[in-house]
Amino acid sequence: MRQAKRSQLIENKQLFISCIVPVFNEELNISRFLLELTACLESLTDSYEIIVVDDGSKDATIETICKLPKNSHIKVLGFSRNFGKEIALTAGLDHCSGDVAILIDADFQHPIELIPVFLEKWAGGSDMVYGLRNSRKNESRAKRSFALLFYWLMSKLSKITIPNHAGDFRLLDRKVIHALNHVNERTRFMKGLYAWVGFNTCAVPYDVKERAGGQSAWGFGKLTELAITGITSFSDVPLRVWGFVGFIISLVSLIYAIYIVTVTLLFGADLPGFPTLVVAIMFFGGVQLLSIGILGEYIARIFTEVKRRPNYIVDQKFGFDEEG
Repeated sequence: MRQAKRSQLIENKQLFISCIVPVFNEELNISRFLLELTACLESLTDSYEIIVVDDGSKDATIETICKLPKNSHIKVLGFSRNFGKEIALTAGLDHCSGDVAILIDADFQHPIELIPVFLEKWAGGSDMVYGLRNSRKNESRAKRSFALLFYWLMSKLSKITIPNHAGDFRLLDRKVIHALNHVNERTRFMKGLYAWVGFNTCAVPYDVKERAGGQSAWGFGKLTELAITGITSFSDVPLRVWGFVGFIISLVSLIYAIYIVTVTLLFGADLPGFPTLVVAIMFFGGVQLLSIGILGEYIARIFTEVKRRPNYIVDQKFGFDEEG
């Protein structure tokens, strides 16, 4: 019954599609991208909206959008500063009204022509359809290795399953959007949240295209920060592991202490051993500092959550009903 209803909505071009496009310094790409995305959506449905979420761009991204031919389907949210892509996606989901939402980047690396395939899978019963990269050959070897390490760690440390090479390019049913909008955490790792809410999912393989223009804002530092956020948001294993490490070290220390006392009682005091003492102090000091650092990551997230600050602040807003 559900599949028949979904298919009918698509066939009658009555499906309300929301496209959420997070952008940051996309002045070079945004005009052509919105024109091509609009043409694609108009061929699929009579009801759609394109929500462009500007994440504090320093270039003329918003001004470029405003120069396009007037289109009541294009809406803009402009942040007061850069809050990050995870928050930009969150804002788009907060403001979208569609039966489905399609998350897509404006740099043409996510193929627009895959949208009809997403809708076909949705009509077949999938509540979430995500794009799955066929390869990462366009990335550096260091970045590929880092990605593989991250996904391996998440599979071992977390109870949720995040598909390897799956990104933010995906279609979400209204009930998935509703579930994500009820997740109130401030430190957000969207790939983890997609997996956490569950529902019936389906993968669509695709080839990542070359970036049309400009440079990616995702450097190694940001990727590392995102990886740490993902691990600490969905796993408490690091805390437990270091508790176990502390127990093992204490046990070894106790056994060694018994050995020293026994040797001293039997053979007398042995004064040499200063280098061993220094190495032991440095080792235990390093373990303690590492443990405090891991604990600090979790405390920092608690600190962020309890302040209850809003996830984002909207500075500019165009095209929404309340704006006329």
